[in-house]
Amino acid sequence: MLDLCSISHKGGLVLWSRSFTPAASSASPVNSLIREALIEGRTAEDKYEKDGYSVKWTFVNDLELIFVVAYQRILQLTYVDELLAALKTLFVKLFEPFLATFVASLHAASSGKLSSSAGQTATTWNFTNAFDSWDDIFDKLLRGLEDKAAQDRRARVGHIPRPTIDPSPPSDDPSTTPLHSSEASVDEQQITRNVQALKNRLRGRGGRMGKRGSGRADVGSGRDSHPGSDSDTPPKRKSKGKAQRKWGDEAPSQSEMASLDFSYEKVDASDAGSLNLSALVDKGSLGTRTQDGLYEVKDWEFSKTSAADDVISRVIQDGAPRAKAPAASGSLGALGSIFARLTGSKVLTEEDLKPVLEAMKQHLMKKNVAKDIAEKVCEGVGEGLVGKKVGGFQTTNAAVRQALSNSLTRILTPKTSTDLLLSIRTKLSSPLPSTQQRLPYSITFVGVNGVGKSTNLSKVCFWLIQNGLRVLIAACDTFRSGAVEQLRVHVRNLSMLGVNGATNSKGRVELYERGYGKDAAGIAKEAIAYGKLLLSMLPASGIDADNDFDVVLIDTAGRMQDNEPLMRALAKLVAVNNPDKIIFVGEALVGNEAVDQLTKFDRALRDFSAASGGKERGIDGMLVTKWDTVDDKVGAALSMTYVTGQPIIFVGCGQTYTDLRQLRVGNVVQAILSD
Repeated sequence: MLDLCSISHKGGLVLWSRSFTPAASSASPVNSLIREALIEGRTAEDKYEKDGYSVKWTFVNDLELIFVVAYQRILQLTYVDELLAALKTLFVKLFEPFLATFVASLHAASSGKLSSSAGQTATTWNFTNAFDSWDDIFDKLLRGLEDKAAQDRRARVGHIPRPTIDPSPPSDDPSTTPLHSSEASVDEQQITRNVQALKNRLRGRGGRMGKRGSGRADVGSGRDSHPGSDSDTPPKRKSKGKAQRKWGDEAPSQSEMASLDFSYEKVDASDAGSLNLSALVDKGSLGTRTQDGLYEVKDWEFSKTSAADDVISRVIQDGAPRAKAPAASGSLGALGSIFARLTGSKVLTEEDLKPVLEAMKQHLMKKNVAKDIAEKVCEGVGEGLVGKKVGGFQTTNAAVRQALSNSLTRILTPKTSTDLLLSIRTKLSSPLPSTQQRLPYSITFVGVNGVGKSTNLSKVCFWLIQNGLRVLIAACDTFRSGAVEQLRVHVRNLSMLGVNGATNSKGRVELYERGYGKDAAGIAKEAIAYGKLLLSMLPASGIDADNDFDVVLIDTAGRMQDNEPLMRALAKLVAVNNPDKIIFVGEALVGNEAVDQLTKFDRALRDFSAASGGKERGIDGMLVTKWDTVDDKVGAALSMTYVTGQPIIFVGCGQTYTDLRQLRVGNVVQAILSD
């Protein structure tokens, strides 16, 4: 049974709607569909699921119509696709003149070509009278499809093979009883001999044990044992273990142990001069100071001068000789010859766009976009172009490029704020009751092994220090050897770098660690409590309030997305500490693996964090590393954003603390569309 069926214009006007349940009318899933699927460009999905509903839709692009059907997700309605196709065909066939006039008036009103009286008429369309006969047609169509589906179900049930039972009673005729073959018969004498041999063997073992034991009777001996038994074999002696080697005659003293302990590197003022601090900061990569004194990292810029002019545009501008230049098979540059067949004023069909979309998909995959994401993006672009009229080669080129550019822009545009400084300052400045202690802003970095979580965490720490914030780094990677020492080196280096003209940042960054093999969730909780405890001690200690920790950066161990025990441990850390931001760290070279990693990380965090007693938490943003190794193949950004719907906050592009960049949507789209 359906819950909702509606026909609306892409501009938001509902032309006709039928609700079958009160719940569907009060909280329509169509609004969620528009916000989270259509606006974000996810039109290539088979269906959309929200709040227990499954929603399917289809478009009529030339009339700018959207047909939507919603039903309960637990129901298996096989006729929904057929219903949508029939609705689209019948509705357009019956009311096409009215719809064409309606759409034309909307375009005229939006362009300002409509007079005031005509504009008033356009806003008072009476859809109830216009579609008065549609209710009966819809009811008849729906009943027919439901009856057909019911007949199909009955037919399938009727053809289920059932086991046949022989109604004849068992016969007493000896000829009908199964006979045992002579080969299957067992010699009873052989069984008796085997049993006796087993008894003799067990008796022999008991005798040997009795002789070795104290106060036990000699139950059996070799005379009573069977000749074939193993009672006569002597017992094996255990080999003597390897003796422990001794180093010297005396145990090492405390001073000797301290001299051999290199895990804690002692740095003083004399050692600071031996470090090349200029190698830790790239002057050319430093960000800029705003008028408010905030330090902003640089924007990543696409450096190719010909990025905006692909092969198609060059063909149009320079003439036919360029069009004959061989292009790579399947690349976007090969679209020039394909578009040549789409000249003239005509309506684009699926057959016309099929080779174009295939070439577009190959181009996106060459830009390192995951295969599944490239297919969905191209399907969405195709659905938006089918039924549109084009007036020539230039118009076709512009239409396809504009459709692809709009789709990529919608996907990459952040739906939430990417301003971390604003979020941090909002939390630190928000008023609290006198009985409640203020917690520092906490950020958890998660990801698979070897993507650069600790390195890029230190870059984020440098950015926060430059903005006058005091940072506590929690070493929660208690598994990887050297993880704590790596963070200790970063903290030492960051403490020696100046902030706003100061000679060093000592006191601005600190490491909280408890060694290896400990519970990561407990260490993170202790680190957050450590910052809160320091804040509560400020009045009694006389320390300035500016010295408390503003931000806690939580470093976690890398883990594969399929390792359920480790994912449960990570979800426990999230559920126990409830960090303000969860950032997934992935690399730009990941390709198709980005979809699997992000999907499983986000799903595992949501499922296991809710099961651990906390609220459901997923990934809040991404940090993409090794960005400087991919040139214009920046498709990983598109794949990651498409999967989660969350923004990319930073990208890492070097080995110094200043090699952190912000992404602008226009630059990424330009790089993806470049030839």
